Amino acid sequence: MQTLTCRIVSIDALTPMVYRVHLEPPEAVKFEAGQYLQVVMGERDKRPFSIASCPSNPELFELHIGAHPDNRYATEVMERLQNQTTITVEAPLGNAFYQGNSERPLILVAGGTGFSYTWSILQSHLQSGSNRPITLYWGGRERADLYFHQQLLELAERHEHFSYRPVVENVNGEWKGAVGLVHHAVLAEQSDLSEADVYVAGRFEMVRVIRDDFHANGLPLSQLYGDALAFI
Repeated sequence: MQTLTCRIVSIDALTPMVYRVHLEPPEAVKFEAGQYLQVVMGERDKRPFSIASCPSNPELFELHIGAHPDNRYATEVMERLQNQTTITVEAPLGNAFYQGNSERPLILVAGGTGFSYTWSILQSHLQSGSNRPITLYWGGRERADLYFHQQLLELAERHEHFSYRPVVENVNGEWKGAVGLVHHAVLAEQSDLSEADVYVAGRFEMVRVIRDDFHANGLPLSQLYGDALAFI
């Protein structure tokens, strides 16, 4: 881990409440797909965000920050980013990163902006040349919350071993994906979790339920990855 003063390169609104942030560290930083950084707000106030970018580009950090008005934890970070030209971060952190040497199929499970964790792993896997199957289940409250939906559909068309499974809780208008909770969609489709590596990111409550339900359905805990698991 290093403490770095990064230049704030760009901030783009992906939805009215989700922002894509690009940070440029002072030097190239080696990290693993699935690791995270901490934005240093104060000496004892460090806030973690998954690195969405791929390790093949060590000169840029991409973050996806969900800044709902009720979430001061994230909105305070966004306010600082929008009013400064640099930001101090600690990176890289986390042990729940992509296991490139495994031979098992990959299942990625994301809720909301937890997608940023799985996006880095997905990109790295597709770049690796491995033909191991990889399936992404991404859940949101509404279709609009799946802010990379079209890109993922197109990516799945180009890669035979990648399957994209979008899930929404509330349907408004036409919808061709699953409806309900994202982990229920996984359990409905995946008959044997014991043969997979599962990567999960989202709210702590969601990760806790996934850990318990997937383990009850045959997934060894040693094959379940997610930084939230260390805190629940």
